Amino acid sequence: MKRTTFDLMRVWAAITGVLLAVWFLGESYMGGKPSELLPMLVAGIGGFELFLCIQDVVLKRQRRHG
Repeated sequence: MKRTTFDLMRVWAAITGVLLAVWFLGESYMGGKPSELLPMLVAGIGGFELFLCIQDVVLKRQRRHG
């Protein structure tokens, strides 16, 4: 399968989202006050990944039933 720049962007988005979530949970666990921007970043990246995942499912389904 040929990897595109878009596929690599998805990988970096996933890695970034996981790191931000770990950072947020780590700060919360340690008793610190996490930045108010951090949950928004995690939600934004998670929403992007969820959209792309659903788009992949729909496109695969269209190819099979199209």
